[in-house]
Amino acid sequence: MFVLTLALAIPFGKYIAKVYEGEKSLLDFFTPLENFFFRISGIDAKREMNWKESMVALLTINLVWFLFAMFILMNQGWLPMNPDHNPSMSSDLAFNTAISFLVNCNLQDYSGETGATYLSQLVCFMFLQFVSAATGLAAAVVVFNALKERTTDKLGNFYNYFIKSLTRILLPISVVVAILFMLNGMPMTFEGKQTITSLQGGTDTVNVSTGPVAAMIPIKHLGTNGGGFFGVNSAHPFENPNYFTNIIEMIIQLLIPMAMVFALGYYLRKKKLAWMIFGVMTLGFLCLVIPNMIMEQHGNPAIAKMGVDMSAGAMEGKEVRFGTPASAYWSIVTTVISTGSVNSFHDSFMPLSGMNEMLAMMVNAFYGGCGVGILNFFIFIIIAVFISGLMVGRTPEFLGKKIEAREMKIAVVVTLLSALLIKGG
Repeated sequence: MFVLTLALAIPFGKYIAKVYEGEKSLLDFFTPLENFFFRISGIDAKREMNWKESMVALLTINLVWFLFAMFILMNQGWLPMNPDHNPSMSSDLAFNTAISFLVNCNLQDYSGETGATYLSQLVCFMFLQFVSAATGLAAAVVVFNALKERTTDKLGNFYNYFIKSLTRILLPISVVVAILFMLNGMPMTFEGKQTITSLQGGTDTVNVSTGPVAAMIPIKHLGTNGGGFFGVNSAHPFENPNYFTNIIEMIIQLLIPMAMVFALGYYLRKKKLAWMIFGVMTLGFLCLVIPNMIMEQHGNPAIAKMGVDMSAGAMEGKEVRFGTPASAYWSIVTTVISTGSVNSFHDSFMPLSGMNEMLAMMVNAFYGGCGVGILNFFIFIIIAVFISGLMVGRTPEFLGKKIEAREMKIAVVVTLLSALLIKGG
């Protein structure tokens, strides 16, 4: 799965760089649609924006989406597309859910089958999964421009990068993947719960939740979102039917974070820099994923002493159709790139595996999410360049820009801020 992802990520990174540079690409037929959006919203997509204008644009559209999501979630009970008659969310739950999907966190304090309606899943959650990923990609390209032009005044147009992220990258792949998922048995229906006879037979029946699942799952992973249609996420047989769909879900959630590293190299015309960044990220990733796969395949020695067969590995909390190696690999991929989706129960993993999963979340720079991983890693580069410059006795520089006291203060604040927010709480 890793090799397949890498084989796709290199040419995909080149394609991403072409899209953001405005060069000709395969999906130029989306141009009229993009121009239509710009025309009705009164946006000049060719106008250069500085970093402040880009930030204001990012925060403004996110505020609009937050209010939109709050309205949908607090009124979903009486709105259409609710065949199972699920109730509206309380204000605190709606606030939690709207914020988490808005910032690409996708924390779910509800179960999709009972806590959300089809309207919420598609018009609210799936919409936010698209736009939050596009926001991260657009923000990354703004930084790419700053590195390329060595200025903060002319950084391209944030809205242009945002729209192109949707039309040229996220939407086309999601459509193709959705078709593959439907061909493998993933539901795509607007009917309510289906009543089936259980294995006990007779009059013993159960209600099984379905819905427009195949529409949402591709962007759930491609956009490194992770918020599932069902409560048990990708461990659910309707959300991840077989080993083939498991492979696809693994590849697409790692694809854009990995491709963005190569896109940086193509965009800046510095391929060696991209390979250096990729090499360091991959080394960190392998240091987490290899131990997890070994530990989960060997199983729990304490349980083995009780005479329990551990030949299949630590199978508690894991799906038989995936097994321990694929589950262990998923556990690090999903945490290292901040997707957060699961195909097994992480609390059932070996203790040191759980430690590696938490470490992957805390670093959040080995590939990282859509555009976000490369931004986090950039901060570590600044600090590393500064320290190494002091060690060799020369003024630290990165891409022709001097790293001095002001840059270091900003880098240190960014690095310590997440730790302060976590530990402070």
